[in-house]
Amino acid sequence: MNYQNTLSFAKELDTQDTLAKYRNEFFIPKNKEGKELIYFCGNSLGLQPKRVKEKIDQELLDWASLGVEAHFHGKNPWFSYHHFLTKESANLVGAKESEVVVMNSLSVNLNLLMISFYRPSAKRNKILIEGGAFPSDYYAVEQQIKLHGYNPEHSLVEMLPREGEYTLRTEDILAKIKELEDELALVMFGGVNYFTGQFFDLEAITKAGHSVGAQVGFDLAHTAGNIPLKLHEWNVDFATWCSYKYLNSGPGGTSGVFVHERHGNNPNLPRLAGWWGNDEKTRFKMQKGFVPQVGAGGWQMSNAQIFPMAIHKASIELFDEAGIENLRKKSLLLTGFLEYLIEEANKENDLGFKIITPKNETERGCQLSLMTGTNGKQLFEKLTTNDVIADWREPNEAFGMGGVIRVAPTPMYNTFEEVYRFVQILKS
Repeated sequence: MNYQNTLSFAKELDTQDTLAKYRNEFFIPKNKEGKELIYFCGNSLGLQPKRVKEKIDQELLDWASLGVEAHFHGKNPWFSYHHFLTKESANLVGAKESEVVVMNSLSVNLNLLMISFYRPSAKRNKILIEGGAFPSDYYAVEQQIKLHGYNPEHSLVEMLPREGEYTLRTEDILAKIKELEDELALVMFGGVNYFTGQFFDLEAITKAGHSVGAQVGFDLAHTAGNIPLKLHEWNVDFATWCSYKYLNSGPGGTSGVFVHERHGNNPNLPRLAGWWGNDEKTRFKMQKGFVPQVGAGGWQMSNAQIFPMAIHKASIELFDEAGIENLRKKSLLLTGFLEYLIEEANKENDLGFKIITPKNETERGCQLSLMTGTNGKQLFEKLTTNDVIADWREPNEAFGMGGVIRVAPTPMYNTFEEVYRFVQILKS
């Protein structure tokens, strides 16, 4: 795309946008004067779909009129509510329907899955993660290691970028996996690093991990709904993601889980258990002896979170209608336009922003991370007072980086004109 640094060009891109209608499916926050804000924070909390109220009202109506009978006789019976999210979830992450389930929240699911997929031995007990991973991932990995009686100082291996660089090179990750070899029990990366916005080569990492006998799993919090995935084809062992970021399913929204069918079809794989993961045909017989459902559903523990799932249903239907591949095409244009305009602004005015997100579009999603100087926090606050909602992250010592302003124009509801206006605000 040959971008142009003009408002008319941005408006022309919006005119050509076949997904433009989806902006009207969302509530756009406004300032005190009623003017719509530039909301580039969908990587932290997505906006509310207008369909949410209808979905929630239906479950409130069934609860009011049917009480407990809504489990079986409501419009969307609660007993099987998670099944109403299966097809769309599978389409979103490139999985078979039996390989996905919606349940719990992300960090809970991450710990549940590591019970099954981190099975250390005296020799093979190391977990490889990316340095500067989201803290929740680090905490979970650290405590899982301790749970098995090992020392994180020995068993937790962090990958850091080369000196003077901000993101990890794929060849370095693969080399580290090869180096650890028969000491490596699990590779557990984020799909997209929350700080830098780097999208890792999940297929190559999975293949390398399996080649040395390790299990491979991913935290897809910043990936699901952002970048098309092929988890089944890539042979990933497990993954989990939240729904409140790019998937627009509300604060604390429910989480999705992927378990490859070769594991989901193995009832003897160790796991924590609860009644909702038991075979549905015998669940209400209340018998002793856990018989897990076939597939990812066998990792469920508690009954479905109906109201968070209703919100998620409203959003995930929009993703299925729009198509993740179509959203990705627009995302590449939006983010590419933003990158171009920032680079042009730096040439004109030397704004002092350094984009640390990879320039290669296959290695990033919606987010660009703008590293700032010593006055980064003040610059961010200026953006906020000028009706821009972005995200500030404090300096990251693990990466040797200054503070970062994370900007994420999302294809479901952001426009090219907003990207242009944002950079004009930066320049001013």
